[in-house]
Amino acid sequence: MRVRLIILSILLIFSTAHAIATDKVSQHEAGKFDPAEFIFEHVGDAHEWHIVTFNNHHISIPLPVIIYSKKSGLHIFLSNKFHHNHGVYQNFKLAQEGQYKGKIVELNSKGEIDENYPLPYDFSITKNVLAIFITSILLLVIFINIANTYKKNPDSPPKGLQNVFEPFILFVKNEIAIPSIGEKKYHKYLPFLLSIFFFIWFSNLLGLIPIFPGGANVTGNISVTMALAIFAFFVINTNANKEYWKHIVNPPGIPGFLKLPIPIIPFVEFLAIFIKPFVLMVRLFANILAGHMVAVVLLSLIFIFSGMIAWLGFAVAPVSILFLIFMSLLELLVALIQAYVFTLLTALYIGMATEEHH
Repeated sequence: MRVRLIILSILLIFSTAHAIATDKVSQHEAGKFDPAEFIFEHVGDAHEWHIVTFNNHHISIPLPVIIYSKKSGLHIFLSNKFHHNHGVYQNFKLAQEGQYKGKIVELNSKGEIDENYPLPYDFSITKNVLAIFITSILLLVIFINIANTYKKNPDSPPKGLQNVFEPFILFVKNEIAIPSIGEKKYHKYLPFLLSIFFFIWFSNLLGLIPIFPGGANVTGNISVTMALAIFAFFVINTNANKEYWKHIVNPPGIPGFLKLPIPIIPFVEFLAIFIKPFVLMVRLFANILAGHMVAVVLLSLIFIFSGMIAWLGFAVAPVSILFLIFMSLLELLVALIQAYVFTLLTALYIGMATEEHH
């Protein structure tokens, strides 16, 4: 089983490299390859889901654009409308350069981007948003199926999806929730911990798949990790007991001169309320983004060296592909580790906030 997974992973990585290379060869031959643009294109969000470029034709899935302008109201249309009329539709344009690159801007009466004019409110279903919906639906289908199987046959041994995911569910329960929160209180928080663990893990795994519905850099987007951190923040602080708040206002075992007349330690403890979710946000975002960027940089080396001397590209290609295989296999492990670390830290913070006074 392990050998099959390794072979499948290697084939998947080679297909990734081939798909991206095919996508970029035409640009490179035309002298248009830009490493920075290439890297940020693959780690950034987008208003369409690019599949492949074939004979200089981009094949993409258009996504819904939902914007509200104070000037002209609500607008709903597909992103492929920007492919016509010089990229302008209903007086809106997807900026391709400048400080608003990648954002939808509203043009002024002269048909120009006015930097002083406020940007419209963008509620569009972007690539990352669609990937979140796909991950959520996948989780619902899998775990509703597992729950129904448990209800129908509670005493039967696990099989199928049960057999695959039960070890992970028990791991979160026995190795994260119970030790961090306590055996008496963990039941209340276990659904939340399981949700964030599997959401992060599945999002990370789908991000490693090069073809639709994979390839989106969901947890490498700081907006997504911020949302997860905010959820953790509210769960921690809305369930905190009075001992937790007493410890913040009047930390025990601290010399009085650090509390009065200037409340240095209480101020630090108060800041810790916000530092904890901030750490959760940055840790997950930085680790996943770094992994994606390293993999794309390794592939970019082929085109960078071939741009200098043609034969250098062929010489560097095997080395880049081998390192790409290694990094991709490492990312499979990192995908699980980052889900574990985020869930563990969240459980520890919940345990600290709900711990009874001894």
